[in-house]
This record gives sequence, C-alpha cells and structure tokens, in this order.
Amino acid sequence: MEAARAILKKIRRLELKTRGMVDTAFGGQYRSVFKGRGMNFEEVREYQAGDEVRTIDWNVTARYGEPFVKKFTEERELSVMLLVDVSASGNFGSVELSKRELAGEVASLFAFSAIRNNDKVGLILFSDHVELFIAPKKGRRHTLRLIREILFYEPKGRGTQPATALDYLNQVVHRRSVVFLLSDFQAPSFSRALSITSRRHDLIAIPIVDPREEELPDVGRISFEDAETGEQIEVNTSDRSTRLAYAKAVEARRNAQLREFRQKRIDTIALRTHEDYIPSLRAFFKSRERRLMIR
Repeated sequence: MEAARAILKKIRRLELKTRGMVDTAFGGQYRSVFKGRGMNFEEVREYQAGDEVRTIDWNVTARYGEPFVKKFTEERELSVMLLVDVSASGNFGSVELSKRELAGEVASLFAFSAIRNNDKVGLILFSDHVELFIAPKKGRRHTLRLIREILFYEPKGRGTQPATALDYLNQVVHRRSVVFLLSDFQAPSFSRALSITSRRHDLIAIPIVDPREEELPDVGRISFEDAETGEQIEVNTSDRSTRLAYAKAVEARRNAQLREFRQKRIDTIALRTHEDYIPSLRAFFKSRERRLMIR
C-alpha cells in the first residue's frame, strides 16, 4: 500500500510539473510546429472578392449561375507516439535524475501537450525487444497510465535495440504520426530503421546523456560493469592517456550519431541529466517555427 501511494504521489507531482510547463510555455508552440495531415472539406459558399480562383466549385457554380467556392479547414488531430528506452543503461544517473527519469519527464511534457491540443498519444517501451505497446488514445486518464508505465514498468530485457521499436512502430501505426524517440542510443547501428521511419513519420530523436558517461574520473584502478551485458573490465583511470582516449571515443561516437540524424533530416533534441531541459526544448520549437515560416 505504501509503495502504491508513493507511485501515485510521484505521478501526480510529475503531472503538475509538466502540465504547468505546457500551460505556460509549450502549448502554443506545440500547436504551431506540429501540423495536421491535410485539409478537410467543410462547406460551399458564395465567391467573395479575394478568394482563390482554384477553390471555385464549378459544378455548383454551373447549377446556380453564380460562382461558389469550396471552404476547407486544417485537419488538426495528430497521433503522437512516444518510444522510450527502458534498457538497463537508462537506470544510470550520477546526478538527481537518472536517464530514464529524465526521459519520463520529457515524455510526460509531450504527452500533456498532445492531449491539451486534443491529439492522441501512444507509447512503445523497448529494450532489446518491444516491452510494451499502448495504442494512441486521448484523455487524462490514458496519459497518466502512459506516465506510470514509463516510470515504473519493469523491463524483461537489458539491452538497447531502437531498430526493434522502430520496426514495430511501422507495423502497427499506419497513420503518419509525430514520433519522439527517447534513448541513450547505446546500441548497434539502426540506420535502416531510421531511414524507413523518417519517411513514414515525423521522427524526432532525443539522445539522453549523463555527464559521468562522457569522461573518466581520476580515481585509480576501478572495475566497470556494463549494465546491459554484465561484462566487467578493470581500468586505470589515473592514466591520463586512457582518460583522453575514452573522452575522444565518446565524442566521436556522439558526433557520428548526430551526423547520421542530420543526413536523414531527423530533428534532434540533445538532453543531459545534469542540465535543465527547458532551453533545449525551446530551441527545438523555435528552430521548427523558423523552418515553417521559410516554407
């Protein structure tokens, strides 16, 4: 009972935090940068000065002997899919939040932005296989269930395979959707799955990094254990060349990953567990707004 109350309290606290951000900061921006799938026919009305000639309904015009135009409205409703990495490496955190907890906060913010705009939101949790799929729906109760699963689901797998989640998404979600992929991307190459998904959906990749993963501390000889494979290795962290080589390898891997996202025209929001994620999200929204204005 105590555990259940603690879970509910955490979910409620996260709801209040993220909904507050949606109401004060991101609600309008979300609506402006994520568009519906097209235009819906609404009605036929008489032609007025300034109307596009291309919208004239010639059949109705011929019937009544006066020009009439078709009126369309934007199809606003979207489907938003949250693909969240729940592999063992996501439990790591050297600061207040683990990578999985940060993913949960950001996913919650997008989920509440979606339902505030009357959009559907769904969820795929993945490790080295798809752990859980919840189909897109609307409503607060549905969104709270998604948040509970993101934060407290106990995965069976330990590894990270984004390709599995992306392939599954493409099999079960046929309508073009906005897809947020949250992961530390400590995984084998998934280039093919990225290419296919980015063509079918509006895919946004969100790499999540903890600062302790980017550099080795100078603390002498220590043993490291891979959270996903259990493999152990002893490293002499007092060796400066070892620390530099590690930092360079991490940077090269991250740059290669970001380069691939750019080549495939996939937007990215890079997040770090020790930094406020709000500026990164603001920068993302502003960047998309500028691109839409140019178009």
